[in-house]
Amino acid sequence: MSAVRLLILVIAAVAAIALAFVVRGAFAPKAAPSTAAAAPVATGGPTVRVLVAKRDLPTGARLSPTDLGWQDWPAEGLSASFTTDGAPPQVKQTGAAGAAKDAAATAGGLFGDAAIRALDGAVVREPFVSGEPIVARKIVKTGEGNFMAIVLAPGMRAMSVGVTVDTAAGGFILPGDRVDLIVSATDDEKGVLTETVLRNVKILAIDQTAQPSKDAQTMVGAVATLEVSAADTELVAGAQTRAKAGGALTLALRSYADAGAPTTRGAVASSGPEEGETIRVVRAGQASQVTVSR
Repeated sequence: MSAVRLLILVIAAVAAIALAFVVRGAFAPKAAPSTAAAAPVATGGPTVRVLVAKRDLPTGARLSPTDLGWQDWPAEGLSASFTTDGAPPQVKQTGAAGAAKDAAATAGGLFGDAAIRALDGAVVREPFVSGEPIVARKIVKTGEGNFMAIVLAPGMRAMSVGVTVDTAAGGFILPGDRVDLIVSATDDEKGVLTETVLRNVKILAIDQTAQPSKDAQTMVGAVATLEVSAADTELVAGAQTRAKAGGALTLALRSYADAGAPTTRGAVASSGPEEGETIRVVRAGQASQVTVSR
């Protein structure tokens, strides 16, 4: 047998074997589809949907529907103070059923729901972090209270003082910053006196703005609202009176590191001569040297 005929026989045999495998696969009974992949799979214990903050919310922030959302929460860790969607606890599912359930929940929340709409415009009394459940004691709904009364700490008072760009650190003082309140006034006997009335006072608002806009670096206003104790309100009122009688009130911006320190009263510092210092006094055209005593 020639080599050419042998090669043709080998090729024919290989083709016949390949054809046999193809025919076998075409007529073999198909395997039943696996039900394990399509069946929902339970993962973990039962959960409920809890209303949470979708971003960090500082004190004084006004809520909108975009700030809130639903999050699965373990039923065993549910607190009575949390807001739920009212559905009974369910086991979290995966697979097609779980995906369909999540899609339905997402679609249902596109236009908001009663619980979220009820909090539209509410004011944050205590800050939330992203993912933290919304609780009633940390918010005040619209119409339940005055905004400034909400953000005031218990026992504190809000007092406003007039400011300018010159007396408010060039406009770099923002709500939430800490300042020293300084008054300068003219005394007929002692000359110009400068007094630090209060140290480390919290700024509640500049004009009617209590929350600076995003990335704001400066705020120029005519009025600054301070948070002071009940006992210090008289000091601030007295400083305002002296400033109106020919003096000035100045806010000195403090470091952000001082935010946690308490507010304290200042001490008098005079721009006039110190005790024991000798000064030159002119009376009726006659000059004399006088030693200052206090």
